[in-house]
Amino acid sequence: MKKSTIWFLTLIMALTFIGLLYIQIMYMRNMVKMRDDQFAEGVKRSLYAVTTALEQDEAKYFLEQDFAQIESSYYSNYNSTGTPSLGGIKYSFTTNEGVKGDLTLKGDLDALTADTSLKIKPGMSRRTMQEVLRSQYLYQRGLMNDVILNIISQSSNRPISERADSATVATYIERELNNVGLNLPFEFAVVNRAGAIIYNSPNYDISQAGTSSTFMQTLFPNDPRNKMNYLKVYFPTKKDYIFSSIRFMIPSFVFTFILLVTFVYTIILAFRQKKLTEMKNDFINNMTHEFKTPISTISLAAQMLNDTSVRKSDTMLKHISTVINDETKRLRFQVEKVLQMSMFDRQKTTLKLQEVDANVIISNIIHTFNIKVEKYGGQIESRLDATDAIVNVDEMHFTNVIFNLLDNAVKYRSDDRPLMLRVSTRDIDDTKLAIEIEDNGIGIKKDDLKKIFEKFYRVSTGNRHDVKGFGLGLAYVHKIVNELHGQITAESEYGTGTKFTIVLPLTK
Repeated sequence: MKKSTIWFLTLIMALTFIGLLYIQIMYMRNMVKMRDDQFAEGVKRSLYAVTTALEQDEAKYFLEQDFAQIESSYYSNYNSTGTPSLGGIKYSFTTNEGVKGDLTLKGDLDALTADTSLKIKPGMSRRTMQEVLRSQYLYQRGLMNDVILNIISQSSNRPISERADSATVATYIERELNNVGLNLPFEFAVVNRAGAIIYNSPNYDISQAGTSSTFMQTLFPNDPRNKMNYLKVYFPTKKDYIFSSIRFMIPSFVFTFILLVTFVYTIILAFRQKKLTEMKNDFINNMTHEFKTPISTISLAAQMLNDTSVRKSDTMLKHISTVINDETKRLRFQVEKVLQMSMFDRQKTTLKLQEVDANVIISNIIHTFNIKVEKYGGQIESRLDATDAIVNVDEMHFTNVIFNLLDNAVKYRSDDRPLMLRVSTRDIDDTKLAIEIEDNGIGIKKDDLKKIFEKFYRVSTGNRHDVKGFGLGLAYVHKIVNELHGQITAESEYGTGTKFTIVLPLTK
């Protein structure tokens, strides 16, 4: 699959997920808004019903008082013997201007009632009957007007705690909320026009009075403006009530998140497989170069053996045979390095640990590798100053680690100056051995320096025509050093050179 195809599928799926999440979020917001509006409408309707009930209670209160006063006046016209008194009927009233007065109808009570009732009698003409009914209607309306005037003029003078006591208000609020299906806890307070609390429920929190969970309703709207009082109600669990209606959306978001994670993981796998495919395609082209170096070295040594003067020198023969032996080992290592690709996907590497002198092994490697360095006009400096260099390592893998680092130094040499390699060992606190390999090559950029130990990663400068590889060398070095309970670090300045430092524990 082409990389452009993977990116196209990634873009399509990303847009799809964004659209799906947008629809879900908008649907959830609309659900919350609709639920909140329904809640507010139900509360407002309930509070209006509460104020209406309180107004009806107040009207009933004044009607009962007026009825009791009239009834008292009626019975006061009879003495203890049951005979009517001529005192008449006494009625008190208060005008709109606040002027109070008494009205007394004197005479025989029965006569008064007979006269004032103006009952319809048989034989009356139609006109007379209409006059009688009209007089009776005007009389009854006058009584009602007096009662209404009393309510209007006197009601606002009563304390609000008497007109709407807290127990009654709480009962009415609970009843009306239940009627609209809002069965949830609430707290309330009655405040005056200035906002001062007259009384409140035990758990009323004034800090919540300004939140969206608080609702306010005017008590007795017909009162004078300066005597207005208000009922404030807030619901501590309103948010829980609102969001309880969208809990069914939680599984939808969970499934969407699972799909998103699966999609991202799939895309990562696709890019990994793409990278592995590219690596496998490059393997065929790079394998020849990886094997070319040791083969060419062995071929060069074989050509030197054809020289008669070389064969006559025992020292030269020994040196050439050593080189052939070492390069054969290196060739075997190159084959093994190809097989290391599978090692990264497995568990711990199988190492054959043994105590060796790192100075001796490094010295042999330098002796062998010197031929390749001299081929490019360079030289190796060695300072094996470690007094105690006995480490517990796998000799073959340890040798391969040093070879890899030296080989990289040759690969990424600078064309502007002769190649110079420095290999040194030193002690660290008598418990660790430090091995440093430094070159004056092209160096590594800071961005690449953080990733050089990653599998299959190759720095951009590695795309030179004469440098090929699998991107496994430094990853292999890093893994082996870690398996040996050591550490490896890299320091580099682009255009100047690179230094690798390996720290291994000494054998006690």
